[in-house]
Amino acid sequence: MAEASDRSNRFLRALRRQPVDATPVWIMRQAGRYLPEYRATRERAGSFLKLAQTPELACEVTLQPVNRFEFDAAILFSDILTIPHAMGLGLHFVAGEGPAFERPLRSAGAIAALGVPDPETSLRYVPDAVRLCHRELAGKVPLIGFAGSPWTLACYMVEGHGSRDFARVKAFALNEPAAMHQLLDTNARAVAVYLAAQAAAGADALMVFDSWGGMLAPAMFEEFSARYLAQITALLHADARTRGIPLIVFSKGANASLEVLADTGCAALGLDWTITLDAARRRVGERVALQGNLDPATLLASPAVIRREVARVKAEFGPHPGHVFNLGHGITPDVDPAHVSVLVDAVHAAAPAGRP
Repeated sequence: MAEASDRSNRFLRALRRQPVDATPVWIMRQAGRYLPEYRATRERAGSFLKLAQTPELACEVTLQPVNRFEFDAAILFSDILTIPHAMGLGLHFVAGEGPAFERPLRSAGAIAALGVPDPETSLRYVPDAVRLCHRELAGKVPLIGFAGSPWTLACYMVEGHGSRDFARVKAFALNEPAAMHQLLDTNARAVAVYLAAQAAAGADALMVFDSWGGMLAPAMFEEFSARYLAQITALLHADARTRGIPLIVFSKGANASLEVLADTGCAALGLDWTITLDAARRRVGERVALQGNLDPATLLASPAVIRREVARVKAEFGPHPGHVFNLGHGITPDVDPAHVSVLVDAVHAAAPAGRP
């Protein structure tokens, strides 16, 4: 087992592209349905929203994976749609379908009426959960706070629910660009304030999930997504609470725009599994650290295959500092937790990127 001091430092060192004693690893959705303890807490809460909005329960499930596995970071248990819910759009979850809003945005007037929520009032349960997690972790591993990207939030806010192609919101952006830019600017300011509140409450790193950025053609991506990711980064750099906090940006499916993403000013880019780490690194150079990017389906394979694929991903990155091992998307509910142990042990056992 790694020394506690090593485990507490290696994730943040890797994000800053500094040498590490072992490659850090955490996985997206690591607090989730594949864990029996999560399922028990979720049942006790009664609903997903109740779980996310009860700081004590959100803290409990945040800590479950780092107590079970040797992960090098915890990520706050929450949801990317907390901000539009606080804006009054009426978030709820439909069984078998996912999140939906009672009052989706259908006009420029509705967008103009939106305001930036105060994280310590309408979103108080989130910084309260961060404070609890920070206290309970006690420096064991860093804590990641997060938010959805302005574009991804807009996708749900305009569509009203998830979509296979997000045609309505893309058409709105093309037909009503001024209104869409107003919405994205409001979202960007809200995300920056929200992330700053999480940092002030004890988050050690921050992450923006641009889950639907890859739905956009490159020109639209630059105009409607990357522009506002850069705005968030600039706002965080200007805020004393977040100036030294590393920011990870994960834009799934946006591999055509890696150079644009690296220019946003973030510390690290998350990558999905449809690009190799060495190809991504050649394109972005030393500007950012890279996080990723094992295909989540690998965890359904045998332990021997998991070890082989871990070695392949690490070899693709090569002997350089600045790699955080992760999946290329969230872990799926049908994964055996024993396979996660295999993954984590394999990452730590292999030669680290940039050993001191």
